[in-house]
Amino acid sequence: MYAGVMWRRASVTLPLTLGLLLGGCAIAPRAPAPARLGLKLAPAALGTSISVQQHLTVERNGRTDDLDVALQVEPEAIDVVGLAFGQRVLTLHYDGKELTSWRHVMLPSQVRAEDVLEDMQLTLWPAAAVAAALPQGWRIAEQGLGRTLYLDEEPVMRISYSGMPRWSGTVVLENIRYHYKLTIQAAPNTD
Repeated sequence: MYAGVMWRRASVTLPLTLGLLLGGCAIAPRAPAPARLGLKLAPAALGTSISVQQHLTVERNGRTDDLDVALQVEPEAIDVVGLAFGQRVLTLHYDGKELTSWRHVMLPSQVRAEDVLEDMQLTLWPAAAVAAALPQGWRIAEQGLGRTLYLDEEPVMRISYSGMPRWSGTVVLENIRYHYKLTIQAAPNTD
């Protein structure tokens, strides 16, 4: 049902998921980076159902890329569709147990669905849900309209929100490990 709704929308968008498409995963870090967390929180851990459209702008190495995405989260599943230049480049479905995805052949091989899901959940899910799933050495701190992810007390990612809920307004993510900045602008609600 949700896939049909997503496909009928002419302009679709989402946070973070595709920031890695254009930003972080495709860039080799300057120093050896720790392994990914492997974070896979249950869809229900978000605590609500959402259907959002957003526009992403990724800045890195003096270059700016834009992407449109759609995110649908229900207690039983997460669905993501990403578009670049009007063409579908990624779909992702996660039911809390199994992650399935499709990617355009031109999408860089470094862009992994697991990483997209992880960054999306680090940004949108409640800090308490993220903290409960973090391995030893990692922690997340939230203060006001911002959060920071740490590894061994070194900041790895900083996220700031223009307001609440976290998926509305503007979100700015600075990925310190992969040296990129992602700005996520919520599309106006046309309902």
